[in-house]
Amino acid sequence: MTATHCIIHGKVQSVFYRDWTVATARSLGIAGWVRNLPDGTVEAQLEGERETIARMIEAMRGGPPRAAPTHIDTREVPGEGFDTFERR
Repeated sequence: MTATHCIIHGKVQSVFYRDWTVATARSLGIAGWVRNLPDGTVEAQLEGERETIARMIEAMRGGPPRAAPTHIDTREVPGEGFDTFERR
């Protein structure tokens, strides 16, 4: 298991990006969380197998139909042992 912290930039608030992220992460079996930040970005912590997290990040580059992510900053972090994926 590994954990990756993400900051998603672009048009990612008020476009159902967090709800989409929750549904997509759960469908892939990823644990963690997602939340909006005051600067207009979205922050997420993804925990799971390295290959599955890579698939999730690739999906996040597109997001839901109304979103327009421009880039995602990622860094590996210590896992926190989440059991599910939640919206914060």
